[in-house]
Amino acid sequence: MSEPLLRVEHLTTGFEMGGRFVPAVIDVSFHLAKGETLCLVGESGSGKSLTAFSIMGLVDPPGRIERGQVVFKGRDLIGLPERELQRVRGAEIALVFQEPMTALNPVFTIGSQIEETLRVHGRATRRDARARAIELLDAVRVPEPDKRVRDYPHQLSGGLRQRALIAMALACSPDLLIADEPTTALDVTIQAQILELLADLQQRLGLALLLITHDLGVVAQMADRVAVMYAGRIVEESPVATLFDDPKHPYTRGLLGSIPGGAPGSRLVAIPGTVPAPGALPPGCCFTPRCPSRFEPCPTAHPGITDFGGGRTVKCYLHGPAVEDDGEDGGNGSRNGATELAKKTKSVPGR
Repeated sequence: MSEPLLRVEHLTTGFEMGGRFVPAVIDVSFHLAKGETLCLVGESGSGKSLTAFSIMGLVDPPGRIERGQVVFKGRDLIGLPERELQRVRGAEIALVFQEPMTALNPVFTIGSQIEETLRVHGRATRRDARARAIELLDAVRVPEPDKRVRDYPHQLSGGLRQRALIAMALACSPDLLIADEPTTALDVTIQAQILELLADLQQRLGLALLLITHDLGVVAQMADRVAVMYAGRIVEESPVATLFDDPKHPYTRGLLGSIPGGAPGSRLVAIPGTVPAPGALPPGCCFTPRCPSRFEPCPTAHPGITDFGGGRTVKCYLHGPAVEDDGEDGGNGSRNGATELAKKTKSVPGR
């Protein structure tokens, strides 16, 4: 098996608060191949955006990366000098932020911001940069790009600002595009257009895409594989079709069950409670207080990984008794072992 384009291993990132380190991303591991789409999905506060910022080396104090590896094209980015990281950001890995109005500088035109990206990375001279900026706006389907290149961000609609941000991200032909909730605050029609645009650009340019979202409709449309994140941890990873057909983790089942589309007049299913805040995580499995399937071992220690094969893994005592050790995953669990364990314990009904 060839080396993946991106490999994240045991990443833990958090913040210094009151003289102690509070983790918000805990022991996260995943990989991404060239041309593949991995969706990182979960509720707000699950640690998805902080994972993206960690990959990009954009975690500012009091935040810091406590441990782990971010191996991109065979090189660990964690610990690289800032000057070397700057050569990677934008040129090899690009990030599309979830709110273009705050990501774009309001006092510079759209064209000047794209041109600056090209010049900083040595992809165009000052003379050629304007023509290249117009080409990029045209590539992301901005109408009349020769005119829009002179507009300021406030003169564009939300959808056009997002397209301009994507054009800027693609300016240097990166190998990996990280899109952090790229359709937030956009209406349904514009959302569909942006997703179609990303899929088309990925196919034409051979991009690897790490798509961060809480929208399972976006996941179904875009993903090759899915990593479900809860309270800083990845609790389930699977090919997208398998995940929708047979979710293993109770949290994943709760997310899928909350999708509208049941019988007319039926109540929507909701997951009780909220994602715990960093620094206030419950003992054991962090989903225990909200889980309808919790039983005796759940509140005592966080479960390790159970590997079903075919790219399917889950962290849940329903499928394996493995326990995490020192913040890192233990050995693979056993479904039969979990069954025997369940026979010895009494299931607690959900609230």
